[in-house]
Amino acid sequence: MPAHDEPYEVTLAFGDSGLPVRFPRSRTTVIEPRRIDAAADVDATLRGALRRPVAGPDLRSVVRPGQTVAISVCDATRPQPREPMLRAILAELEGVVRTDDITVLIATGTHRGNTPEEIRAMFGDELARTLRIVNHDARADETLVWRGRYGADVPVWLNRDWVEADVRITTGFVEPHFFAGFSGGPKLVAPGLAGLRTVLTLHDARRIGDPSATWGVCDGNPVHDDVRAIAVGTGVDFGLDVILDRSQRVVAAFGGEILAMHAAARRRVRETAMVPVPRSYDVVVTSNSGYPLDQNLYQAVKGMSAAASVVRPGGVIICAAECRDGFPDHGSFREVLASAGSAEELLARIAARAETVPDQWQVQILARILARASVQVFSPYLDEAALRTAHLRSCDDVGDSVSAALAAAGDGASVCVLPEGPQTIAYVDR
Repeated sequence: MPAHDEPYEVTLAFGDSGLPVRFPRSRTTVIEPRRIDAAADVDATLRGALRRPVAGPDLRSVVRPGQTVAISVCDATRPQPREPMLRAILAELEGVVRTDDITVLIATGTHRGNTPEEIRAMFGDELARTLRIVNHDARADETLVWRGRYGADVPVWLNRDWVEADVRITTGFVEPHFFAGFSGGPKLVAPGLAGLRTVLTLHDARRIGDPSATWGVCDGNPVHDDVRAIAVGTGVDFGLDVILDRSQRVVAAFGGEILAMHAAARRRVRETAMVPVPRSYDVVVTSNSGYPLDQNLYQAVKGMSAAASVVRPGGVIICAAECRDGFPDHGSFREVLASAGSAEELLARIAARAETVPDQWQVQILARILARASVQVFSPYLDEAALRTAHLRSCDDVGDSVSAALAAAGDGASVCVLPEGPQTIAYVDR
């Protein structure tokens, strides 16, 4: 950086500890979530959402003695506060249903199942020991039930434990999502608990390629329109979502009829996590919000997508993501990325396929990003050779790479920093 340009330090969300990086003050714009206070009493906040829903009856009125209950939760790639959410639900249902009649379903979508160690970390030792907790498996046909066609002709298979339960409850957290608009709510049914063919249809090239399949858009987004149709058409009895601050603490909770409570949560998140900017930038530095969201390159595409919203065509994106789980090695993400010689070839091959293949949607989005900007990745777990197979470049030092990219862009070049990655979605306000 120029000698006269005073540096200042920004800590990127990275792994468990963060990554401090120095930037040139006069050329840098930092976009962070608006400061919001965490709930002073998390249990009271959660119990309040269960007792005073946004719409529909309170949770205790939904369940009758002797019924079976299925509760859908996020998998280990999401920082959902599962233990306090489940404890609040269990407390509300005490004396109504037996613990033995409750099944907790980890809504993995097409991700791998969580290990026993991860489950203990997700739920705490006591709940992990006393509750029936099941990893959903989208590829295990014997665990799926045909439910019909919903939305824009989506063939729907759902988890048998979910379908056969008397009462179905979703739990999740809401943040902007790079092609589904927002996370949480109906996504905890499909793709979370759906069969592989259902997920692949929801994530096909046509839906994900639609301009409305993007951050913060739900109505008119072909992905989210179908996700909502499946949840409503197949039945959810109660939804509970939270929003989190940058330290992953509960800020607010929303309960009740799934679409109404999710819409209320989205309105709150839109106010706190989406920020207009006046122009695009030559360089954008992003993260993937730290662990657990940055545990692999597959997930880190979300951080890159957040950066792509405000990088100029031909610019540079630098993504700091720990990726302790690699690409990961399971699934076809790495294989699909390596199957073509360029981003343009990847997009052409995806468009030409008659059917979606697993992990294609993340590849499609990454290819669209690469068609707009070059992408460098800072990760201690992925070397240059590995990243090259994904059409990415390795970054050895974020600060040095920023300086080099600004110098290459010339006088007046600027950098935008998204320390929390996709926790804050910047967009050019034209």
